[in-house]
Amino acid sequence: MILFRKFRVLILTVFLIACTMHIMIDLLPKLEKRAAGSSSSAGGGSGCSCAHTPGEEPRSWGKQRARAADPGWPNKHSLRLLQDFSNEPNSNLTSQSREKVTERAGSEKQGSGKRGLMREADSRQRRTDVRVSSVLQSLFEHPLYRTVLPDLTEEDTLFNLNAEIRLYPKAAGQQEWHNEGNVEEEEFSPPGEANSESYPNWLRFHIGINRYELYSRHNPVIAALLRDLLSQKISSVGMKSGGTQLKLIMSFQNYGQALFKPMKQTREQETPPDFFYFSDFERHNAEIAAFHLDRILDFRRVPPVAGRLVNMTREIRDVTRDKKLWRTFFVSPANNICFYGECSYYCSTEHALCGKPDQIEGSLAAFLPDLALAKRKTWRNPWRRSYHKRKKAEWEVDPDYCDEVKQTPPYDRGTRLLDIMDMTIFDFLMGNMDRHHYETFEKFGNDTFIIHLDNGRGFGKHSHDEMSILVPLTQCCRVKRSTYLRLQLLAKEEYKLSSLMEESLLQDRLVPVLIKPHLEALDRRLRLVLKVLSDCVEKDGFSAVVENDLDGQPSVHGGR
Repeated sequence: MILFRKFRVLILTVFLIACTMHIMIDLLPKLEKRAAGSSSSAGGGSGCSCAHTPGEEPRSWGKQRARAADPGWPNKHSLRLLQDFSNEPNSNLTSQSREKVTERAGSEKQGSGKRGLMREADSRQRRTDVRVSSVLQSLFEHPLYRTVLPDLTEEDTLFNLNAEIRLYPKAAGQQEWHNEGNVEEEEFSPPGEANSESYPNWLRFHIGINRYELYSRHNPVIAALLRDLLSQKISSVGMKSGGTQLKLIMSFQNYGQALFKPMKQTREQETPPDFFYFSDFERHNAEIAAFHLDRILDFRRVPPVAGRLVNMTREIRDVTRDKKLWRTFFVSPANNICFYGECSYYCSTEHALCGKPDQIEGSLAAFLPDLALAKRKTWRNPWRRSYHKRKKAEWEVDPDYCDEVKQTPPYDRGTRLLDIMDMTIFDFLMGNMDRHHYETFEKFGNDTFIIHLDNGRGFGKHSHDEMSILVPLTQCCRVKRSTYLRLQLLAKEEYKLSSLMEESLLQDRLVPVLIKPHLEALDRRLRLVLKVLSDCVEKDGFSAVVENDLDGQPSVHGGR
């Protein structure tokens, strides 16, 4: 019995000693820090005045991040929404060890911060080099890129600056999505009542649309709008209705809106050979590259698009009021934030969009004016594919199909058929087989340009040239003279299309937007287009193939 009591006393003594040592170990850094602080202040105030040690920085960052993320979730916390595929209790982000989350977040933040600084410095250096010797700038100074428009009348501009029209601060086309964060929807005064320079850039972009172009060649508003797409704070997010794949509508603090297409594939992934064109992925980098290609070809029919790195937690999940979208967020086994939304294709946990850990790339395309202010007409593409696994479209079996199209309004007059040829060349260079419809502004009737929307299925295969996309050109053998001359210019070594695209895409935040094989494919496909046109000229004669749209323009032969 005495031995048992002595053993209990010994155990208690060891326990007390262990507790005392633990307390001393915890207090020792603070005492050292206080001593260092007093010595530094005694030495003239030099030294570190940080409120924490370097080792504590990641932990405090992790706590701040956790506190910032918590308010975004509704009060009724559902474990099912946050669980990963393993169904383990520790799969839930909120139930994980704070040390593990903090350690991972801190290290990733430091690493991504260094990589981001290096990438930004590298990008800045490349942009500086571009300014010094810009082939792109030289191209835009060529006479072919300096043709002038006819004098614009009130009927030629989308919005009459002197009309009593109020432009509401929402962008285009999605009347079903409202900015629920505002009780009263603001409106801008009639353009004639205030200086248009004070308008937000998205509204100035809308005001500049006319019968002949979506935006002018040297309009500084476009560059400013691209910057807005990168920097404007996202105020609300909702899913776009319709469509086969998930797309989000993002609203900004300046009331602008943009269509967000998240990253679904890496730059190196090609479309699988067994995929049908209508079940292919929509690629965010294709939307970005399409805008730059359209501008280099001088069509200027694609709305401005910019790449952006989005925080899925703060900029999507925490600001959305779409419960259907919110319910699809979860944490993957790799502790990455994921969501999948609702759509016809690829909206499931197997095709979820995951961040690293919560950052995701995407393209942001500026909206066109609201349909309530500027109605658009949707046209069926005459060379639309069958969208059937076995059936073929009429143009695929009838070699004289173009003769029928030429007799059908609006292709029997004006420039509409020639605009279809422009769109055909544009799609072939990208490898886009999914051009089933196109749109025009209703105000301008049939005498206006085609809007090149929805280009996400381009740049899917760099190793294959889909010649069926060129069928409209081979059947009709018609092209604008301005397009024909620009294609020849872009085939020269001095203005090589791939080099111009590479330089232009350096301006985007998500560099590289296209890998080198896709850039090289542009040059190869351009040669194929010129070969088709050469065969047409040899068969039908130059005047029958090339439609002169440059009458009254400055000479285009004496440029650099």
